[in-house]
Amino acid sequence: MAKTRQQKETTVKDLVSRLKSSKSIVFANFDKLKVKEIEKLRKNCHRENVDYVVAKKTLMKVAFKEAGITDVDPKTLDQGIALVLGINDEVAPARIIQDFAKDHEALKAIGGVLEGKFIPREKIIELAKLPSREVLLAKVLGSIKAPVSGFVNVLAGNLRNFVYVLNAIKETKN
Repeated sequence: MAKTRQQKETTVKDLVSRLKSSKSIVFANFDKLKVKEIEKLRKNCHRENVDYVVAKKTLMKVAFKEAGITDVDPKTLDQGIALVLGINDEVAPARIIQDFAKDHEALKAIGGVLEGKFIPREKIIELAKLPSREVLLAKVLGSIKAPVSGFVNVLAGNLRNFVYVLNAIKETKN
């Protein structure tokens, strides 16, 4: 059943708000996926705070224009596409699509948008290989903490050695 103009305008407004709040977008071809597989993909996306949106390419084009992303024309992408939008993490959409594509060959990343510019499929694959935001933050924190931990261990080692010397002196006097 065809959508009314009001329904289309509501869809575009929703898409524009999602596009503006997203940090990255991945275009995924979902044509040959079964409904159960799509539902599983949606659950994976929801778990990572990532939106999975399917809309007509014409509505997507209008939404991209209103959101200020002029580098992308969804109508030029030749298959049925879904938008996978990263809300908190730029890497999450690419990682989810690539992980899901390992088990489901029908799903393919076509390209995406990062910082308002179109990026090709190869860049999406590279982006998916990056660790998550939490892992990167943990590594940075570990790097900051390492010198302090080493200094504390050096100080503790000096105290430990001092105690050993005192014990040795005590034993020689007994």
